[in-house]
Amino acid sequence: MQKNMTENTETPAVPFRSQLTLRGMLIGAIGSVILTTSSMYVALTLGALPWPIIFVAMVSMFSLKLLGHSNLNEMNVTHTAMSAGAMVAGGIAFTIPGLWMLNPEATISAGYLLLIAVGGVILGLIFTALLRKYFIVTRKLSYPMGIAAAETLQVGDAGGKKSCLLFSSMGFAGLFTVCRDALAWIPNMLFSNVALPGITFGIWASPMMISVGYILGPLAIYAWFGGALIGDFGVVLAGPALGLWDAATAANIKTSLGIGVMVGTGVGIICKSILPQAKEIFSPMFKRNGAGDAPVSLRWAPWAMLLLVVVFTLIADIKLQASIIIIIGAWLATSMSALIVGQSGINPMEIFGVIILLLARLAGEDGMVQMFAIAAIIAVACGLTGDVMNDFKAGFLLKSSPKAQWCAEAIGALIGAVVSALVLLLLVKAYGTGAFGLEGRFVAPQAGVVSAMVGGIPHQVSFWIGLAAGALLYLCNVPVMTLGLGIYLPFYLSLTVFLGGLCKLVLDKVCPRLDQNGNGLILASGLLGGEAVVGVIIALVQVAGGLAAL
Repeated sequence: MQKNMTENTETPAVPFRSQLTLRGMLIGAIGSVILTTSSMYVALTLGALPWPIIFVAMVSMFSLKLLGHSNLNEMNVTHTAMSAGAMVAGGIAFTIPGLWMLNPEATISAGYLLLIAVGGVILGLIFTALLRKYFIVTRKLSYPMGIAAAETLQVGDAGGKKSCLLFSSMGFAGLFTVCRDALAWIPNMLFSNVALPGITFGIWASPMMISVGYILGPLAIYAWFGGALIGDFGVVLAGPALGLWDAATAANIKTSLGIGVMVGTGVGIICKSILPQAKEIFSPMFKRNGAGDAPVSLRWAPWAMLLLVVVFTLIADIKLQASIIIIIGAWLATSMSALIVGQSGINPMEIFGVIILLLARLAGEDGMVQMFAIAAIIAVACGLTGDVMNDFKAGFLLKSSPKAQWCAEAIGALIGAVVSALVLLLLVKAYGTGAFGLEGRFVAPQAGVVSAMVGGIPHQVSFWIGLAAGALLYLCNVPVMTLGLGIYLPFYLSLTVFLGGLCKLVLDKVCPRLDQNGNGLILASGLLGGEAVVGVIIALVQVAGGLAAL
């Protein structure tokens, strides 16, 4: 696969019309409805949203093979449409319920919620088109989920010994996930009985996260784990022990520092990577003829963004300066999302929403509904960006048409916007606004984080220190986004991914033949895909049970 990454000439393998097909989009539309519904329910119930890309890659492959006369690119474009709606649902579920946690009497109409979702989708469509070439082709970021999807399609289509290795590892991980999540025979966390004040210690029993660490490799994982050591053992454990601050302040410092480093990285990305390439990246919005480096012509994009400012201001009742910040903030946030997903396989979309929300608050926006709307718009745009950049990575490796993928993204994402708004309001009507929160039916922890942050950054000094450090370190070529991620995320997650990177390092030394002909990557992709596929299936079962109880 690495060879393909360097030699890909961006020439589509098959004609455009053989990739973006009517039957493929019908399958993709049906899949988008199902996955958006399940993703909304799972995000609210479990506070987690498994990447759907492997699941939809397999569904599209088997569906189109059943119909006959298909090709890898049609399968890839079809699963792009399927998966787009899932992260749109995540962007809504991870933000809007926080409004009812703060004020159960608050109301939000179907039209308002749909406007938020569609606004986020439009921004996501614009920025995925603009950022694709820089992060996929120029920077060649890893995008482990995209690599796994491409491996799944290639190996599954070819058959043979590699296919056996892929599906055997996928079956093992799937069975493991059933035993862990459905049957509760395996604990979610290993070594969780280790008591460290303020630290959630343990190893997450997740083949998927081990595989993410393996695919990313040691360098990115060292920075990630270094951030975890700084945040958990430095700030949370050592700080109170030395009498520098109390436990509550330590938690606020850790959160604010991690967010600050990630925001600083975003600033660094803009200054070092985006602005110098601004003409190349953003010129498609102003080209009279052709699309330039974007998958489609984007001459309409400036007008769309101007229209969004007007709509957000006049219809969503967001202050003009805050509406402008949404557009500019989407540029910053989607750039951070594209980078962090490419480097880590994780997309903290609600955090990006909080970042822009806080900027809008500083600019004078004080309406509670409006602040959650801002966070949701950005979270939807970032969720869509993270998902589709994975799809673009798979398409780059398979030589799919970026234009066909972008069109499929638009179809799936717009369907997802409508479905996610309707499903959330259906759940509110069935269970009431009191169903959201720690004591409710839907815990929605990410939305709880957003509701807590509406009051402002917990520790301002740490945030600004982190921002300055993140920007400077990025300018010095340090993989600082994963460092900030390690500071912010729970320790058990960072430790699990670190072990995956450590496995890669050890196996490269002890058993270098494992990776001959890509066997190590195939094995990791199978483990990653098995948990992702079964996680989505379990989610669908939960959705069916939840809707049946309405």
